Amino acid sequence: MIPLSVPNLAGNEWKYVKDCLDTNWVSSVGSYVNRMEELSATFCKVSNAIATSNGTAALHISLILSGVEKGDLVILPDITFVAPANVIKYMGADAVLIDIDKDTWQLDTALLARFLHEECLLQDNKCYHKQTKRRVAAVIPVHVLGNMVNMEKLLELAAAYHINVVEDATEALGSTYKGQPAGSFGLFGTLSYNGNKIITTGGGGMILTNDEILGKRAKHLTTQAKADNMEYYHDEVGYNYRLVNILAAMGVAQMEQLEGFVKRKQAITAFYNQELRTLPGFMPQVVTEHVAPNCWLYTAMFERAKELLNFLNANGVQTRPFWVPMNRLPAFKNDYYYNVADVSGVVYNNCLSLPCSTNITDAEAEQVVVNVKKFYA
Repeated sequence: MIPLSVPNLAGNEWKYVKDCLDTNWVSSVGSYVNRMEELSATFCKVSNAIATSNGTAALHISLILSGVEKGDLVILPDITFVAPANVIKYMGADAVLIDIDKDTWQLDTALLARFLHEECLLQDNKCYHKQTKRRVAAVIPVHVLGNMVNMEKLLELAAAYHINVVEDATEALGSTYKGQPAGSFGLFGTLSYNGNKIITTGGGGMILTNDEILGKRAKHLTTQAKADNMEYYHDEVGYNYRLVNILAAMGVAQMEQLEGFVKRKQAITAFYNQELRTLPGFMPQVVTEHVAPNCWLYTAMFERAKELLNFLNANGVQTRPFWVPMNRLPAFKNDYYYNVADVSGVVYNNCLSLPCSTNITDAEAEQVVVNVKKFYA
């Protein structure tokens, strides 16, 4: 089986993990946690990076510190991995699910503008949904598949309506918009190092922010809100969201290889796009203008996509469907889905993700193409 997307542990992972084992620094403090935070802040061009146990934890803390409260509304694209939608529920809030752009598959900023202009109003420098009278507290632009949302337009809308931006860059480490790294635009940005991401710590995440005060608060909350170096004195409700040193050691080794990983992902995407371009119904994701994507997970639209998926999996090519749109999931079916033509549904019904590990061989990528073409033949 040619796997979909697996870790590439070809650097100093063994060396750095062994260092943790040799020195007994394996838990939630240690030099590798500090180094991972420093590398992330430098790479993403932010002043503060706070390591977390996973990307969901990073999103949770970011929403807390963005001031989202029970009963609020948070804007989210309808196509996303489920994590940010879950976190909105953790807050006692609900999502406004905005449909996606038909080409880029990112949150449709033109549709978002229409929603804000027609269905919301400003009062005391806060944005409220006219029909429900609920505050629209934040927007989570999710950079789906390593492509990016039109951040210039989104930031313009967020500023006009006094809505905080929590950028979900968990799929987009290494992507840039107008030369600026994903995760560095909003009040907060978040990253994930899950096993299938472009770099991995097995499980882990990162909070990014340029706000010094909020950065310190994020660190405090993720470490159980312990307020004294010696005494077990905790001055508020905190969270055990710390990344452990032994996983951070993996992350440091992975960060050292990130530039090469991005180049390999981009090469795989270019190869598939060239080789599959004449197939029935084939349409790859269109890159947003001004974006240099990391090409995290190769996904495209195909004719008879569900049949193709079954064929490839039966013939040794691990293939996955796209995420089920949030408005179709039981936990979010009552949230407000704002759309004109249900682009999310069309994309979901016709998209597949193909193998694109950074260590996939050229021969394996060619075999993927052979099997896809065999199905249509």
